[in-house]
Amino acid sequence: MIDYAAARLNMVESQLRTNKVTDPAVIDAFLAVPRELFVPSALRGIAYVDEDIPLGEGRALMEPMVLARLLQLASIRPGDKLLAVGCATGYAAALLARLSNSVVALECDKRLAAIARDLLTKLGAAAQVVEGELAQGWPAGAPFDVILLDGAVAEVPHRLGEQLAEGGRLVGVRAPQAGPVSHGMGEAVLMTRLEGVLSSRPVFDAAVQMLPGCGRAPSFVF
Repeated sequence: MIDYAAARLNMVESQLRTNKVTDPAVIDAFLAVPRELFVPSALRGIAYVDEDIPLGEGRALMEPMVLARLLQLASIRPGDKLLAVGCATGYAAALLARLSNSVVALECDKRLAAIARDLLTKLGAAAQVVEGELAQGWPAGAPFDVILLDGAVAEVPHRLGEQLAEGGRLVGVRAPQAGPVSHGMGEAVLMTRLEGVLSSRPVFDAAVQMLPGCGRAPSFVF
């Protein structure tokens, strides 16, 4: 029988700490959230490997190291309003809920949204799951202090940039090629809004699954 608590600790020690993840709050979140619950039951035995876990229909749970570095890059504060774009089964949203008490998790797939809603409720996570087109964000809850792209985009959709609050941060992976999946290495980016001006910079290389509808969206060019 798998000791998932030990697997979580090993993930943190061997995948996160060794890859520049040092924020205590981010580390604590990864230690607390049971990643195995957010993958298909047949794949729970590999829930803590250092790669994306397929969820079906072209979706995946992001590699732990990439997700952890994105969360650290976002510099999340307890009172921040957060938006997770493409939450899938809700793992990233559960992590975000450990970092702030105001989380909106946006998903375009009704099946995945239902799974996320059920899991987050069972875990007592303070995250609201909503359904809609990912590239449109969630204007009803804007502005957000932090927007996490829980997957790759060809370019950051314009509507998401508009939903950042003053001083807000958007983190995600920009893929080198449009399409249903990300082919090859992309780059993790940090977008910020300061004095009404959006700026961005690449931070580290990463390759993750493309988010639905985000291959050729109108965008801000990095």
